[in-house]
Amino acid sequence: MSSIADIRRDYSLKTLLETEVADNPFLQFGDWWQQAIESEIDEVNAMTLATASLEAVPSARIVLLKGYDEKGFVFYTNYESIKGQELAENPRACLLFFWKELERQVRIIGLVEKVSEEESNEYFLSRPTGSQVGAWASPQSHVIENRSWLENRVKELAEKFKTEQLTRPPHWGGYRVKPVIIEFWQGRSSRLHDRIQYSLQDNGSWKIERLAP
Repeated sequence: MSSIADIRRDYSLKTLLETEVADNPFLQFGDWWQQAIESEIDEVNAMTLATASLEAVPSARIVLLKGYDEKGFVFYTNYESIKGQELAENPRACLLFFWKELERQVRIIGLVEKVSEEESNEYFLSRPTGSQVGAWASPQSHVIENRSWLENRVKELAEKFKTEQLTRPPHWGGYRVKPVIIEFWQGRSSRLHDRIQYSLQDNGSWKIERLAP
């Protein structure tokens, strides 16, 4: 039986050179995103979201990307969750996509803002009914008595919303991560990976640099 330290994989699928990348990181992300979609990666929109409290205590979890454009990358959650509390205190975050099938990572560092109520309402109403009820039922990140408590809460609310209009809870909605740094990482052999970083400049342009692996 091999040790954990012996687990390794050599990367050799693709390269990433300065002459190959787009001038704009959103165009580069769009190119990689399309390739990831075409590769039929399972949960292609899953990304790690890292936040930190005012005391600089870090926290990370997986969330799902629900949209992106040149304004930023959007996900939805409970505003009263741990991540919501931390983003209220310290509106900065890091996102990380890991597409192992393509031997790629995308790391995004940026400032965070809530999306408009209209955007949150539109997305909420597009969700399956069970997910809508769940957003009302779950006091995300808070201690609850047991699983039965949650299931009973879901049943109560499902009955309630048979006769009442199901709308978005005020404590639930979207966040947008507005990037200041986006790094594209392509795995290479012998751990000599390609890393191309875009940094937002004061004039709104993006500076492109290669980072050592």
